Amino acid sequence: MALWRAYQRALAAHPWKVQVLTAGSLMGLGDIISQQLVEKRGLREHQTGRTLTMVSLGCGFVDYLDALITNYYLWPAVQLANFYLVPLHYRLAVVQCVAVIWNSYLSWKAHQL
Repeated sequence: MALWRAYQRALAAHPWKVQVLTAGSLMGLGDIISQQLVEKRGLREHQTGRTLTMVSLGCGFVDYLDALITNYYLWPAVQLANFYLVPLHYRLAVVQCVAVIWNSYLSWKAHQL
């Protein structure tokens, strides 16, 4: 709880910076999940450079046409449910949880051989 409150204070004080860092962190987490749970690389085979690339892309900009199309299938439904069914103070958490899954997909998509 203390960590969540610290995040909220930082977000209120520096919204742009915190959102950029949050996006980059979630992209990195998505890549870690992709490499470890989907691709089952293990820690010895983990590609740290790939994770750092995803963090950099998350802090900047990501889009591929296929990912954009998939984005239009996922996010409108998530946001409709979020705005109509989720209480205001939980909406950010819902979006961030879905973003971890989304970022795992983006990492997998960006690194297909």
